[in-house]
Amino acid sequence: MSDRIRVRKIVTVVEDVLHEGGPPADPPLKRGAIMVVLENPFAGRYEPELEPMMKELEPLGLELSNRLIAAMGGDASVITSYGKGSIVGAAGELEHGALWHAPGGYAMRETLGGAMAIVPSTKKVGGVGTRIDIPITHKDAAYVRSHFDAMEIGVPDAPKDDEIVFALVMTTGGRVHARMGGLQAEDIKGEDGLR
Repeated sequence: MSDRIRVRKIVTVVEDVLHEGGPPADPPLKRGAIMVVLENPFAGRYEPELEPMMKELEPLGLELSNRLIAAMGGDASVITSYGKGSIVGAAGELEHGALWHAPGGYAMRETLGGAMAIVPSTKKVGGVGTRIDIPITHKDAAYVRSHFDAMEIGVPDAPKDDEIVFALVMTTGGRVHARMGGLQAEDIKGEDGLR
């Protein structure tokens, strides 16, 4: 891994959602997030050329994606949805969060067997303890309404001013008790990542 990538910690969270007030889900929905806290090599200054750092982050994206799949039971075939995001510490800029677009997104698409849909994303600048809602959609067809979701993530002691939190989120299904119609997961054509 690049010597510019200095990781302070990795945090993994997995939820088992048994129900949302209705009948028990069978099987329960798993929602997982993995967050890495690392030093922001661009904190405190303006750097015009950020893009090369995305390539340096690719191995980290793959490692985190594989770790999250393992934490969720180890079977990538049961993962149906995903999302990603960044929280940049106060000495950084919003564009530093965009460094995660390709390394985080392509890593999940690769480890999940070539998922078709674009990985939804969000980013913000914030202080220690900042939380963010990571958008989630179906990995093969962005229009599957039952899988429109979000997962709130954050690390209690991060990001410090000179840090970034990069996050990946995966789920094993749509919302528990989803019943708002639209394209159903079993009707996906998988041709363009939309339907």
